[in-house]
Amino acid sequence: MREQHIEVEGRVHMVLPGTMFRVELDNKHMVLATVCGKMRKRWVRLTVGDRVKMEMSPYDLDKARITWRLR
Repeated sequence: MREQHIEVEGRVHMVLPGTMFRVELDNKHMVLATVCGKMRKRWVRLTVGDRVKMEMSPYDLDKARITWRLR
């Protein structure tokens, strides 16, 4: 059985090397996020200030995977 992911939204706070990002959630919590494979394949660019939708594991709430860029 697959584990369930937590879907959250946040704003890109800082761009780090290696397609890593510091994202600030709506509750002011900072997480380390990386881009999912489909966004990497489609060359979706993220900059500081972009709103993103992410998936987080319920076991590690400090890391996330960016799945969607919001307007």
